[in-house]
Amino acid sequence: MAGGGFAASSGGGGTEFEAKITPIVIISCIMAATGGLMFGYDVGVSGGVTSMGPFLEKFFPVVYRRTQDPGLESNYCKYDNQGLQLFTSSLYLAGLTATFFASYTTRRLGRRLTMLIAGLFFIVGVILNAAAQDLAMLIIGRILLGCGVGFANQVP
Repeated sequence: MAGGGFAASSGGGGTEFEAKITPIVIISCIMAATGGLMFGYDVGVSGGVTSMGPFLEKFFPVVYRRTQDPGLESNYCKYDNQGLQLFTSSLYLAGLTATFFASYTTRRLGRRLTMLIAGLFFIVGVILNAAAQDLAMLIIGRILLGCGVGFANQVP
């Protein structure tokens, strides 16, 4: 029976490095894990918010009326709305697109300035989402938050 495997060479052709766990390594690992935590947190928050009655009533009245209809039992039928789907996915699409621009920005301006730009995207996005009066303002805020995520994920 054919098989494959890896064999360590006993020759002295390689270089061995002494690895140490330093505070900067720990901080870097925590910062990298925070990026995934932000995505998971947003999935939970956006999923919870989109099922709240007052939120749906203000921004998605058609979906709200469907959730109140006792004849509809399927959640797919209740929450099938393109505006609601755009609200949910706009952050992720903006994050994906912003990553490409962030790589150029990081190369040209450096990591520190790119992180400051990411922070500005986050601040403006949060302000717009907190003050949102209509769906357009809400989606623009989510897009800016996605740009912040894209820039922040590019830098570490």
